[in-house]
Amino acid sequence: MIKGVIFDVDGVLTFQGKIYPGAVETINVLREKGMILRFVTNSTLKSRKSCAERLQKKGFSIVKEEVITASYATAVYLKEVNPRSCWVLLEREGFAEFKEFNHDSENPEYVVVGDYRDKFTFKTMNKALRLLLRGAKLIGMSPELIDASMGDFELNVGSWAKILERASRAQAVYIGKPSPYMFELALKSMKLDKNEVAMVGDKVSTDIQGAQNVGIKSILVRTGEFTEKDLDSGINPDFICDSIEHIVDILE
Repeated sequence: MIKGVIFDVDGVLTFQGKIYPGAVETINVLREKGMILRFVTNSTLKSRKSCAERLQKKGFSIVKEEVITASYATAVYLKEVNPRSCWVLLEREGFAEFKEFNHDSENPEYVVVGDYRDKFTFKTMNKALRLLLRGAKLIGMSPELIDASMGDFELNVGSWAKILERASRAQAVYIGKPSPYMFELALKSMKLDKNEVAMVGDKVSTDIQGAQNVGIKSILVRTGEFTEKDLDSGINPDFICDSIEHIVDILE
């Protein structure tokens, strides 16, 4: 019996700034049924606080403790490994997740790659490369190569991290979906068994693959960045639906 649901944010609840019809109502219905909910996103630019606040402004009854962004998950991972120092390549609100760490861009123990936007320059990338060649460890906040959530294709965090990984031959640790860490973090906070949790997402390569990586049920929604060719990947969700409005019926 499903007692908890992990929702992808961008592409399921909202997309390109707009709320999907029925999304707010679906979340409210699941709460009334006593479901434990978590909301995950590979966004590194948002902190869990700023992500929750944006969703609240759109009418969702969501608190920051239910949100897991890739930046937050990476900060949790870093706390576990307790680094001497780190250089965090990241812009905007997501950087607030790393305020407790010792920041050092000259001799860090870890180079941590998030969305650094226009600061991903030739000079910056070469500096990161040299640090890795000198022995720094590499973390990619997300393994995703491309992002289309803003309407056009952009290089995503994983592209920059993988350039550094291949050039330096440092073995990177990736945190965001479909890597297991973000899902395991959500499951731990929900305090539920894997067979009691389902993942709802629009991307086969991250949401559905990630759910399968950790052994939880998956529900694919044909919204957001979904395309029909995604179903040719050999990764098969447990359920497929056309809208978040159908989630309640599936879970019942």
